[in-house]
Amino acid sequence: MTTTGVRSASMIRRARVLLALDTSAGEVAPRAVIAERVGVSCDSVRLISKRYAETGGDVWATVGRKERALPPVPSSVTGEVEARLIALACSKPPKGHARWSLRLLEKHVALAEDIPDLDHSTIGRVLKKRNCALT
Repeated sequence: MTTTGVRSASMIRRARVLLALDTSAGEVAPRAVIAERVGVSCDSVRLISKRYAETGGDVWATVGRKERALPPVPSSVTGEVEARLIALACSKPPKGHARWSLRLLEKHVALAEDIPDLDHSTIGRVLKKRNCALT
């Protein structure tokens, strides 16, 4: 893994740390020496060895990235919110306005009680995703 193939630099560094920590190769150098040799911090060496122990000695789980189960923040735009937003954008604009703008939609969405507050950029993204033009 450290000599052939295409891998990210961080993955190669973690693999090199594991190779340096390998006790079957003989005497293991202190963590500070390993960190300096590989080009990482002492804390990184500690975390890599801890993760290796937690994964039960699985090298690929230690070296690779952790898979994220869910996005960090759930989206506030559900199918129902999207439908209500498109219906509002396709309706007649309020009096005094020739057409809807994203900021005007943002103000009206903030007044609606059943739609969560959305930023104008989020509204634009939803409308663009559905090919809905504000004309």
